Amino acid sequence: MAELPKSGIRKFFDIVAQSKDVVSLGVGEPDFDTPWHISRAAVTCLENGGTHYTSNLGTPALRQSICRYLSRRFGAEFDWEKEVLATVGVSEAIDLAIRALCSPGDEILYHEPCFVSYAATVRLAHATPVAVATRVEDEFRLTVEALEEKVTPRTRALLLNFPCNPTGATLDPEGMKAILDFCERHDILLLADEVYSELNYDVASDGAEKLPSFASFPEFRDRVILLNGFSKSWAMTGYRLGYACGPADVIDAMMKIHQYGIMSAPTLAQAAGVEAMDYGDKDVDRMRREYRKRRDYMVPALDAIGLSTLMPKGAFYLFPDIRSTGLSSEEFCMKLLKEHGVACVPGPAFGSCAEGFVRMSYATSLDKLKIAVERIGNMLR
Repeated sequence: MAELPKSGIRKFFDIVAQSKDVVSLGVGEPDFDTPWHISRAAVTCLENGGTHYTSNLGTPALRQSICRYLSRRFGAEFDWEKEVLATVGVSEAIDLAIRALCSPGDEILYHEPCFVSYAATVRLAHATPVAVATRVEDEFRLTVEALEEKVTPRTRALLLNFPCNPTGATLDPEGMKAILDFCERHDILLLADEVYSELNYDVASDGAEKLPSFASFPEFRDRVILLNGFSKSWAMTGYRLGYACGPADVIDAMMKIHQYGIMSAPTLAQAAGVEAMDYGDKDVDRMRREYRKRRDYMVPALDAIGLSTLMPKGAFYLFPDIRSTGLSSEEFCMKLLKEHGVACVPGPAFGSCAEGFVRMSYATSLDKLKIAVERIGNMLR
């Protein structure tokens, strides 16, 4: 534990919490409140005495709802009784999957830049994290060529997140199929963190078109563990609810760890989750359209003031290239915060290959984004 670094995000925002008049582009959390009909389902559960433990796997109602949702939105089919586990956020699902699969010395491939917990979670399982760098020149897409350079006989699984935090990168179905073929060729499992799957701007927003998912390929269904949650799609971060779907033997092993460490996901949150999946499509569409509007403002605005910014195709993050300023990522963020009152996150918090970049979240109002751009422009001038 002494060697394990603290989160680069949380460390930086300890400073933000002590600052005044700051426009924060740093927190990876929707600025919307949970839609009321979803929260009302939790209130109704409480009023009806739903304050007791559930099955370790989660309530039958939630697991059935997850399966209906995945079939409808992704064309992915799972057995609700054996292949679905409700977890405390997708973070727990990631932890359970890695601990269930890894023995000491096993290797887990993962891409960088990435969510800050990946390498630490692998180390906590006494396995070895192996970073695979992605590049702005490839729009931060993970390539099979880069994976082939890192895979070894000790590789147990590949952990990835698309749409991606922090870059907003996505993968098309052809790219997904190539990565699944790679996993098949090397006999490794794929841990697919798809918590931003609904925030995909390349897909029609009316719900008629299936969303891309690694779980949508039936020929690879025994090789994929799907990890997802409710926090980003339905603005339910405080509910702490996620889920894992995959082969029954893997889900059973994950359930045993969950059983001894957690017992069950919060009962009220599970009731809210059923409402979100069954009746929350319009809420997701409304938030997605607002995020798109903000993205479409921010990218050209940052380009205009001199920060080259890739147009993200998913999630709600920008990853501007700040190398033209001559500052390191840390220097840029500290100067921007202390002298101009805008908070963002240094790129290396998400991996060493991200030096020269910063993460900005557009999960805040358009008015605040305009103020932030004006202040960043002042700093650059």
